[in-house]
Amino acid sequence: MRILVVGAGAIGGYFGGRLLQAGRDVTFLVRPRRAQELASAGLVIKSPNGDSTLKNPPAVQADKLTEKFDVVLLSCKAFDLDDAIKSFAPAVGPSTTIVPVLNGMRHLDVLDQRFGADRVLGGLCAIAATLNEQREVVQLQPMQSINYGERDGKLSDRVKAIDEAFKSGIAGAGASQNILQDMWEKWVFLSSLAASTSLMRTSVGNILAVPGGKDFLLGMLDETSAIATASGYTPAGPFFERVKGMITTEGSPMTASMFRDIKAGLPVEADHVIGDLIARADAAKVPVPKLRIAYTHLKAYEKQRAD
Repeated sequence: MRILVVGAGAIGGYFGGRLLQAGRDVTFLVRPRRAQELASAGLVIKSPNGDSTLKNPPAVQADKLTEKFDVVLLSCKAFDLDDAIKSFAPAVGPSTTIVPVLNGMRHLDVLDQRFGADRVLGGLCAIAATLNEQREVVQLQPMQSINYGERDGKLSDRVKAIDEAFKSGIAGAGASQNILQDMWEKWVFLSSLAASTSLMRTSVGNILAVPGGKDFLLGMLDETSAIATASGYTPAGPFFERVKGMITTEGSPMTASMFRDIKAGLPVEADHVIGDLIARADAAKVPVPKLRIAYTHLKAYEKQRAD
């Protein structure tokens, strides 16, 4: 199985690196700067689950991409999706399967329109990772997972083959027969955390420590959950209780990566993670006043960045 990993940043570099470390046939699709970094220093992973340096990992740039691949692992930010599609499109053949692990759901429509829904699985990942100043992949916490599956819930032969390959190198990899439910539940948690910590510009613990903080956090979770329910994917059971526990843990240092991106002056996925939720809320006539304030805040930040 030939696997093309689009990008070698924190997420693509980590999961693709683990697959390469396990002996899988992996090629990274990278920009010129990253290609030079990989050629000189290799792909360096610093992780509580074990460090690794992969010298001169297979890499290709978009203008040299001509071969077809069996699997395309796509982990870019939503605002880079159009450029990513242009770069990896030559690698997509009649039997190629695309495994996107982007946040939210809008990317599925974009990929379906470009490549056909039959080529696109559902997918998600959970990992805290970043690139440090040395451009090494640094995993910040031991927790990691990546899931994928047919959107109709069937355990197809291609999902079984991908599952076998991914499990050989990635702890926490697993096929799902409820991938859309899984994606919605992650979206509920991520959007609640991103909207809250970005709007308040601080951690969950600090929000909880001030008057009205707990009600604000739970209110944000209620709004995002109501949108998921109206869309047919009610968050429930162990997931929902776990999420509630995470956002009501006193003293928690937890923040969303979106908030950390704001602090660093970087682009954010305001439209993909928050704006798309609001559009779905409007369609279902679900009131989301807290989410709207957070979205306006994020768009004002984007406007400030552009000026």
